[in-house]
Amino acid sequence: MTRTAHPAPHTATVAVGESGGTGSLVALSSRLGQGLRRADRARPWVLNVAVVALVVSVFCVPDLLHGIDAGDEAGRFRLTSAHLPVIEMLALQAGLVLPLLWRRRRPALAFGVIAAVFFLQWFVGAALRADIALFVALYGVALRARTPQLLWACGITAGALVPAAVRVSGVLSVWVSLFFLLSTATAAVALGLTVRIRRAQLAGLRDRAARLETERDQRSRLAAAAERARVARDMHDVVGHNLAVVVTLADVGLRADAAGRQPGPEVLRSIADAGRQALGELRRVLGILGEPARDEGPGLMLQPRLADLGALCEGVRAVGLNVVHRTVGSVDGVDGKVQLTAYRIAQEALINALQHAGPGARVKLVVVASGSRLVIRVRDGGPPDGESRRRARQEGHGLAGMRELAARCGGRLDAGPAGNGWAVEAVLQIP
Repeated sequence: MTRTAHPAPHTATVAVGESGGTGSLVALSSRLGQGLRRADRARPWVLNVAVVALVVSVFCVPDLLHGIDAGDEAGRFRLTSAHLPVIEMLALQAGLVLPLLWRRRRPALAFGVIAAVFFLQWFVGAALRADIALFVALYGVALRARTPQLLWACGITAGALVPAAVRVSGVLSVWVSLFFLLSTATAAVALGLTVRIRRAQLAGLRDRAARLETERDQRSRLAAAAERARVARDMHDVVGHNLAVVVTLADVGLRADAAGRQPGPEVLRSIADAGRQALGELRRVLGILGEPARDEGPGLMLQPRLADLGALCEGVRAVGLNVVHRTVGSVDGVDGKVQLTAYRIAQEALINALQHAGPGARVKLVVVASGSRLVIRVRDGGPPDGESRRRARQEGHGLAGMRELAARCGGRLDAGPAGNGWAVEAVLQIP
């Protein structure tokens, strides 16, 4: 019989437990570090006092209690710390340790005071354990001071360590002593620079994250503004066209009623058809806006194209506008965005002709597809009553919207008086 080996469940449990324990320790240390940093930002004097208290308890108190054995170490090192009065020893220790209280606010000043006391101490031949304060101050300069100040501090430290190395030459050679002292100073500088670079990197990452968040919010606001503008254009195109038809037909009915004639049923029927068409297109636009992003593509397929210009012209003819429509070239392969833009420009131009030239005016609509260009020309002959004056047409939202649509397709739009009427020509680039 063949036996199938199964992994021991105990091993997997142990691995998971070890991983979970490590993750818990990392999370705990991270939270602890964040808490300490917050506390330090709130009360920075606590850490300064704590550092001074630590140096005093570890390095100053032993000198005060025991000094240096005069029979042994004082003779070998040729030092006089054992013979220093307590007052002088306290003064030197205070000069070495107390400047550490402002090592973070004024690192260069604190280092200068400590270095001066260090020189004085070794000049009189005293050796104190509180000399560690010089390296702590040097670490602070490397961490917070400017680069020229750090260079000066390194030079001063190297010069201050020479008499110390000479004083202990009875036990170690000058070069060995100087090597160890300079190594300690180098370690302090390297540690300060490492922490400084790390903090700069973290600050840079925080600034970059804040900048990216701001840029994301700005992009969101710009996208929302662009979407609102697009919706406004769509609503203007959808509702404005049909409302213009309804208003024109209502004016026709009012004129017929004022003349003592009943408006024909075709007028009322056209008003109802235009209203139903407006409601249908409005529901379609609102439906597309309410669809999820994954359904946006199929929804956009409902947008009108150049093939729908015939139906548009039929609807305008029902109002009384005499429209002649002609298409030159093949428009089937034109990009959908360009076709939608051309349709909206033609629609807006026909509405302008209906509003300014009035029912009965003759309008010519020509669409020409040639190479990489699509040209839309709409020209009306002016009011049909034969008045020769040019109807003033101000630069309103319609012409501005058509120019914006043409610019989005890399084209241009020209509009102006032509005889007694008005002409609009748009040239769009075909991708």
